[in-house]
Amino acid sequence: MRRGMSASLFDSTAVLPRGRAAEMRQPLAEGDSLGDYRSPSQYAIAAAVLAVLSPIAFFDWWLAAVPIIAILLGLIGWRQVASRPDVLTGLPLAIGGAAFASCTLAGSLTWLSIQYAAELPEGYSRIDYSLLQPAEGEPPTAVPESATAVDGKLVLLKGYMYPGKEQRGIAEFLLVRDQGDCCFGGNPKITDRVLVRLSDHQGIDFTPRLVKIAGRFAVRPTGVSTLEGGVLYHIEDAFTR
Repeated sequence: MRRGMSASLFDSTAVLPRGRAAEMRQPLAEGDSLGDYRSPSQYAIAAAVLAVLSPIAFFDWWLAAVPIIAILLGLIGWRQVASRPDVLTGLPLAIGGAAFASCTLAGSLTWLSIQYAAELPEGYSRIDYSLLQPAEGEPPTAVPESATAVDGKLVLLKGYMYPGKEQRGIAEFLLVRDQGDCCFGGNPKITDRVLVRLSDHQGIDFTPRLVKIAGRFAVRPTGVSTLEGGVLYHIEDAFTR
C-alpha cells in the first residue's frame, strides 16, 4: 500500500483524471498565447499624464513647458508604438495626449498674450529691474541713464511686496525684484527696491505673489526707517493691475 501511494504522488507517470488530461492536451486558443502580450509604451503613458496637467500653463508663461513636453513625449510614443506594434501598445494615449496638450498650449499662449496686453494702461510704459541697475564698474548706488530716462514717466513694474508689520490696508510698501529678497529675510540691494505709494489710501493686503504696479516713476534718494540703505526709486500715485 505504501509503495503504491508513493508512486501515485511522486511518479511522473501517475495517471491524471480523464477530463484533466484531455484539457491539458488541447492547444492554446488564438490570443491566449503569452507571446501575444504587448506592454504599454512608457512614453505614451507619460504623455497622457502630462497632458492632464497641461492646463496649468494658463497661469504663467514658463508653465508652457508642461504641454510642450507632453507633445514631445506623445510624438515619441506614437513613433515607438507605430514601429513596434507587435510588442508595444498605447497609441491612443500617445496621440490623445499630444493632441490635447497641443490645444492646451495654443489656448494658454493666446490667453496669456491677451492678459499681457490688457495689463498695460494706455499711456504707460513697461519697465523692469534691469533698467535700474548701475553699469559694470560703477558704485552700487549709481543711477544709470536708463533709470533717469523714465524719471517722471508713467510706468508699469512687476515685483514682490517686501513683508512688513502690516498685513492689511497697506498703502506704502517696498516692491522688490524677487521672492528671495522679499520672503527669506534678505536685505535687497538698493537698486532692487522701489518705494510704492498707492493713490488709494485704503491700500491693499499683503501677498507673496507677483504684483503689477502702475504709477509715476521717480528717481529720488530717500531714507527708509524700516530698511537699511533707503531707496533710490519710487512709484507714486500708484495702483495695482
